[in-house]
Amino acid sequence: PAGQVTVTAEPLFAMKWLIPRLADFYDRFPDAELRLQASSDIADLTRYEADLALRFHHAGPEGQAAPLLSDAPHYPYAAPSLVPAPLLPEALIQLPLLRDRLADTWRRWAHLAGCPPPRAAASDWRIRARLAYEAALAGHGVLLISSEIAEVDAAAGRLVQCSDIGFRMGSYHLVSAEGVMRRSAVRLFRDWLLDQSAALR
Repeated sequence: PAGQVTVTAEPLFAMKWLIPRLADFYDRFPDAELRLQASSDIADLTRYEADLALRFHHAGPEGQAAPLLSDAPHYPYAAPSLVPAPLLPEALIQLPLLRDRLADTWRRWAHLAGCPPPRAAASDWRIRARLAYEAALAGHGVLLISSEIAEVDAAAGRLVQCSDIGFRMGSYHLVSAEGVMRRSAVRLFRDWLLDQSAALR
């Protein structure tokens, strides 16, 4: 249907960045029917499992036009109960660290900060990003996360940016299925999304 758009998004980006802004989309376009799917699985757009996909790429999508949504840098964040104020890198690296199961981003951060690489400790957690974020909110450790994801919780005082040393490790892009831009709701959502994310590029 012309008024319907199905969007799939990485769960943490959907929960922490997209959903807080959706009321604005519904207010502007009350006739558009948005179907949002939050999943780590990559939807097959060639089989029209979704019209649009909000995807994170380490080096950008290959072989297709995919507008950039955000290339916001990653910074260390923690609950104020663990880190009341920003710390020097040497002190920060000694705290419990929330590490990704698939990549050791803390080693890269320590190199940029001029610190020795952090040693693995029993207090470190190796879990996926969505769970690591909740662990950070609960005060269990320091998490490296992109600033657009942490924006709402940092503004509300639930997270503190622990250092101004950050780095870019990838970017979010908007990928579309072939031919879907012929539908008005898809075009409206694309244009709205690019407008909302303008400050992140």
